[in-house]
Amino acid sequence: MDQFYEYLREQPTASLSITVGIGYALWYVVYIAKRPVLAANPRMQGFLLRHCGSLRRKFWPTFWCWEARLQTILRTLIKTSPDVPYKKEFLNTSDGGHVALDWVQNDSGSPYVSSVRPTVLMMPGLTGSSHESYARHLVKQATDRGYRALVFNNRGIGGADLKTPRTYNATNIEDLCEVIAHIKGRYPDSPLLGVGVSMGGLLLTNYLAKKGKDTPMVGAMSISAAWDIFATSKVLEEPLNSFLFNRHLTENLIEHLNKHRAIFQGNFDIDSASKSRTIREFDDRFTAKQFGYPSYKEYYIEATIATKIDDIHIPYLALNSADDMFSPGHSIPLDKAAASKNVAIAMTDHGGHIGFLEGIFPRGANLMDKLLGEFADAIFKHGHEL
Repeated sequence: MDQFYEYLREQPTASLSITVGIGYALWYVVYIAKRPVLAANPRMQGFLLRHCGSLRRKFWPTFWCWEARLQTILRTLIKTSPDVPYKKEFLNTSDGGHVALDWVQNDSGSPYVSSVRPTVLMMPGLTGSSHESYARHLVKQATDRGYRALVFNNRGIGGADLKTPRTYNATNIEDLCEVIAHIKGRYPDSPLLGVGVSMGGLLLTNYLAKKGKDTPMVGAMSISAAWDIFATSKVLEEPLNSFLFNRHLTENLIEHLNKHRAIFQGNFDIDSASKSRTIREFDDRFTAKQFGYPSYKEYYIEATIATKIDDIHIPYLALNSADDMFSPGHSIPLDKAAASKNVAIAMTDHGGHIGFLEGIFPRGANLMDKLLGEFADAIFKHGHEL
């Protein structure tokens, strides 16, 4: 030990590095690694803590990229993309359109016979599809536990061209209703769990609020869903967030629109929409008009889900991060969830948007993936406790 101290005296740079490293480690343990806050009524809280180990443990975000923007960006760059044996189906809709469904039947990896095998239905984010790395990880969690999984790709995404002049938004549930009816028509005895990521979480939640008790789903989970769209829009239009996220997503929306420009020409002002610089501008010039809203304001009012917690009649778990620029912490209705009958919100301090990276090399399953698997098991195997 004396030799070690002598070495430190002779090597001030090494001594400083060790001191800083120890200080950072202590600061990380005290201020960064924390157990998620769980807002739910006592019965729901007890149920989730019994069956979801991830909610009982501290979340240890990757120590070298715990900051929200790093979590969000690096997830797309470094996380693995598991090989998932999708089988694509095109489902025709009643208005003449169609959507792409990517199935994993899991016949060889499930202890359940096909007719009663539980099904996990996943809805990706704003411009996402079944091929996103987060979608593949979530599907893998479901199939590894013996369940059937499928991803509902919004119109014009996932290999499905637009057949009618209509895309999608966060409030119109017609396509989702037809997808669910299709699933239940094929597997009437299969319990169904819904999972929505980001805008998919908005769609899922608005569906549940509109359908009330009239849904065949036995449970639902949202991940990184925005609870107040006005708060989301305000934060995303801050200079740095606009540069890193808003502009990129707006360009994706414009690219999707221009890909199908011919089918919309004459119905909407495509040139104006194509000049949008923010998601809000695009929603005001195209999305809102397409679905009959006078402006983005009316659309955002209806899309906001913080006001709809009491309209949800099945067990519902939301995973959010307080530092998510798409769903800022001050807009997450923890108090309403704690007073509700069916809704629980698990909120971490760090995790960004669809990030939740953990471990030194955060390439594999992370908090949101593990929590989905645990919640699916809880609902399918122990749902009778609620």
